[in-house]
Amino acid sequence: MVNLKTNDPRYWVAALIILLFALIPVIATYTGQLFFISQFSRIMIYALAVVGLNLILGFGGMASLGHALYMGIGAYGVGIFEFHGVTNGWLQLVAALVVGGVFATAIGAVAVRLKGMTFIMITLAFAQMGYFMAVTLRTYGGEDGRAIGSHSQMYLFDFSSPIVLYYVIFACLVATLWWMNRVIVSKFGMVIRGSRSNERRMLALGFPTFRYKLVAYVISAQLCVVAGFLLANLTLYASPSFMQWTVSAELIIMVILGGMFTVFGPVVGALVFLLLEEWLSNFHSTVFPVLGELVNEHWLAVLGAFVILVVLTARNGIYGYIGKGARQL
Repeated sequence: MVNLKTNDPRYWVAALIILLFALIPVIATYTGQLFFISQFSRIMIYALAVVGLNLILGFGGMASLGHALYMGIGAYGVGIFEFHGVTNGWLQLVAALVVGGVFATAIGAVAVRLKGMTFIMITLAFAQMGYFMAVTLRTYGGEDGRAIGSHSQMYLFDFSSPIVLYYVIFACLVATLWWMNRVIVSKFGMVIRGSRSNERRMLALGFPTFRYKLVAYVISAQLCVVAGFLLANLTLYASPSFMQWTVSAELIIMVILGGMFTVFGPVVGALVFLLLEEWLSNFHSTVFPVLGELVNEHWLAVLGAFVILVVLTARNGIYGYIGKGARQL
């Protein structure tokens, strides 16, 4: 990993988390807690999405409140094709990536010219348009969405097996982390980071920042499309709820919680956020039953308080707070 030495505690945190992900199916099978496989599959899918979002949010300074749109496109790429009897997963994925690429290019061409709150609101507006468009698709379930009858047929990989699907998700996440780690130190990544710090200077140096930022936006969106494709195969469901702005907000929270200025930070953010969500929403206490009921009923408030505490005390997120040099991986 870039500029990350073995004596840096963040190196070992990242290694241990990746090792944990790799061993979850073994642990789940040995303990009989098979729900761990689906739980951590979901965590890694969201981790994949937030690693993509972080390319423009953390490194590019573009806070998109509409990336859930692309997860929805990935999910509907499975749902719509399966509805018409096409279960070829490669075809579903390519079609979703093409549609997601067209949407991302069109939206990005408008959005990346803007900054700050204007950028946030324009991405939110486009995402809401996509959400309401999905709601009007009565043939495919409308507002309720639709159950997907079968997993995507990938030929080399049997997605009907939870363990196979798990390791495909794991491989996608690890490959994305490796690739993103290379991208941020490349010329492309340096221009994106430089544009975040001082776009006028980058323009004065002769770099067409609009072009670079648009490409970064499209790449970020495409990773969310892949995440949506995998999520649909995990849940066997496609719904407009995948595109709601609240999902986009959760993705941003995961990035900030883990650490915006790191490649691996968003993975930590997704892991912590989703595990806390699961634990708090099912919290029970035999010692203090009243407290248990209170937390269980108002778990969102407790989760929100935790996020605020992290933001106030760890400027660069949980992962960035570990060790020194938080702007490096």
